[in-house]
Amino acid sequence: MPKYLTIKEPYPPGDFAIWIIVYVELLTFGLLFAGYAFSRRINLQMFNDSQLLLNQSIGFINTLILISSSFFIVKAVQKIKNETNENSYKSSIIASKWLLSAMLLGIIFLMLKLTEFSHLFEQGITLSTNTFFMFYLLLTMFHFMHVSLGVIILFNLHHKTKAQGYSQNDCRGLETGAIYWHLVDLLWIVLFPLVYIIR
Repeated sequence: MPKYLTIKEPYPPGDFAIWIIVYVELLTFGLLFAGYAFSRRINLQMFNDSQLLLNQSIGFINTLILISSSFFIVKAVQKIKNETNENSYKSSIIASKWLLSAMLLGIIFLMLKLTEFSHLFEQGITLSTNTFFMFYLLLTMFHFMHVSLGVIILFNLHHKTKAQGYSQNDCRGLETGAIYWHLVDLLWIVLFPLVYIIR
């Protein structure tokens, strides 16, 4: 197609509704992060002592997992958007494999978080233990639910992509799902150092 006939892609990518969701989610988590920071400033020693009970290794591994999964989704979207008529089937298969890999990493993230939650609960730690663990459990469980929804979305994206449901000229649904997963990734990138590392 001549350059002057190329259809300009809508900006921003994805459905408009996903950007409203992104805004609302960032605002919600932002308020929780601010509440955490304020409470930590009031009782710094208790927060630091409680933080030592967390498993930083699992937190770090989960960070790498989500960053890697976001990279895989980027590769999937790029594969579909750069396809040609001659290799559309091949592009769909490759993209679906990237999405499957991202979904599997999301499942591993959830399993590691469940292991972490289980370890804390075995120690008798609950929302009412102290202010630190109230915020920790609220933030991480809320994020856990987002990841769970994200895994379901990735499953559907994988299935539709494998069936050639997206093409170079019609991949808005794929972009929308990718944006949601990047949101999940971004929230964890902020949450991990805030709760696990900063002292």
